[in-house]
Amino acid sequence: MMTLPNILTLSRIALIPVFVVLYYFQPAYTDAPVFTWINFFLTGAYAVISTTDFLDGYLARKLNMTSQLGAFLDPVADKLMVSTALILLVDFYPSGTHWYIGACALIIISREILVSALREWMGIIGQRSTVNVSFVGKVKTFVQIFAILFLLYQQPFFGLPSFEIGVTLLLAATLLTLYSGFIYLKEGVKTFDS
Repeated sequence: MMTLPNILTLSRIALIPVFVVLYYFQPAYTDAPVFTWINFFLTGAYAVISTTDFLDGYLARKLNMTSQLGAFLDPVADKLMVSTALILLVDFYPSGTHWYIGACALIIISREILVSALREWMGIIGQRSTVNVSFVGKVKTFVQIFAILFLLYQQPFFGLPSFEIGVTLLLAATLLTLYSGFIYLKEGVKTFDS
């Protein structure tokens, strides 16, 4: 069912390769001075991708266009969006001096895989509705997005240190990830005898 919210979700997935291509044009990967604004465009691309995450859900509810396809695609698009950005950030920042970025990325991506597997299990036994997105999960996604935006931008943001803000938000997102993952797992374990 190709509704406007589903089209937005699919466009979010389609924009991920554009984001990846922009990432590899950063000054760290080329000496061409023409790309001095690349961080601005890279961050802008991720901001657009992230905005569709809010818009598709809002429009689906507002226009009463919720669908099973949308319920399936939205979390897939979210996980692709976040996982791709985190993997690229681990690639960009040296593991020796910035090991904590890799550790946070590993925790966040592992949690996403675990929750996806849990949702799949719940769907198989017909109890998917018992593991819905929690408020903590939504806050976690919001904090993750801003952490990634600041880490991508790298340059001072209105005089504020983007890297330090990004790392602080990423650590907060990781703690929220662990907590929300525990909530999902706690609910899911109750069904393991089914």
